[in-house]
Amino acid sequence: QVQLQESGPGLVKPSQTLSLTCTVSGGSITTNNYYWSWIRQPPGKGLEWMGAIRYSGTTYVSPSLKSRTSISRDTSKNQYTLQLSSVTPEDTAVYYCARVVIYSDYDYWGQGTQVTVAS
Repeated sequence: QVQLQESGPGLVKPSQTLSLTCTVSGGSITTNNYYWSWIRQPPGKGLEWMGAIRYSGTTYVSPSLKSRTSISRDTSKNQYTLQLSSVTPEDTAVYYCARVVIYSDYDYWGQGTQVTVAS
């Protein structure tokens, strides 16, 4: 059973950089045929795909967030990380990490972590 767990600060000040980590257990982030994604849901809005890192290490980022977003991984810890710079209150959301089967769908999600951007 694969499990994903998000971790990071619940409160970030405007203009700072948000950093979240997804710790994966029950499966390796280097196993073929998976993307490891970041998705967020602002209050009252739908899910927004932010980006992903492929099992090979290739990263993909939403064009709307590309200038502020970085995704990386630590294979020794089986973790991957999201960094979002220059945050504003509009970045307030529940942030999820999730696994995607290539050419298929999401199959495992973390429980989500609330991040609030406020001074």
